[in-house]
Amino acid sequence: MRDDEPTARAAPIAARGAAPPPDADAAHKPRRRKASIRASNESHLLACAEAVFAERGFEGASTALIAERAGLPKANLHYYFPTKLALYWRVLDDVFEEWNAAAGLFDASDDPAEAIGGYVRAKMALSRRRPLGSKVWANEIISGAAHMQDILLARVKPWMDTRVKLIERWIAKGLLAPVDPQTLLFMIWATTQHYADFEAQIHALAGKRALSAKRFEATTEEVVTMILRACGARSPGA
Repeated sequence: MRDDEPTARAAPIAARGAAPPPDADAAHKPRRRKASIRASNESHLLACAEAVFAERGFEGASTALIAERAGLPKANLHYYFPTKLALYWRVLDDVFEEWNAAAGLFDASDDPAEAIGGYVRAKMALSRRRPLGSKVWANEIISGAAHMQDILLARVKPWMDTRVKLIERWIAKGLLAPVDPQTLLFMIWATTQHYADFEAQIHALAGKRALSAKRFEATTEEVVTMILRACGARSPGA
């Protein structure tokens, strides 16, 4: 061995006390935290806006009222939503997305009794969980739907058209009575949304502030039974 040859290999860099390589994930943490805060603030503002729009309608609501309900300065609200109309559209769109997700149950089965029953249950559950959103939607429709023509024509109508064809196929197979598909869908919407839009009337006539969870579940099953009976739904092979 030569005198100038090292007696041992050099230690690895990390073993010699050098700083470990940077954590690539750490660089994204502030960005993710900021996105999380933004999402939380938007969600809070949307919930407050939904309540104010349900109580006062679009014309009677204001961003000042919504900001007050949210406990935030008006400038903070406008940071997320530049105008009242932008906030209103977002509320309507959010309500539609939840209803559209529930409507996916319509495609979950080739059995019309199972598909329609599942859809009705989902719509009833949404009326109980989110009555204010249903009220905002109903008030806009009653007022002429001036602010939601795009949603109705570009999103609701295509969904309805595909379900009309599905209902027609069930009728052709003898799995449904020869009902008008649009009338059936309108009846489902009117019945299920009634428990949100007219909850004050229901509570007054029932003599209670609110239906208990057990009573609402029983009511839901009654609604499902009546709608299935009305359209003559039966399972394949029954």
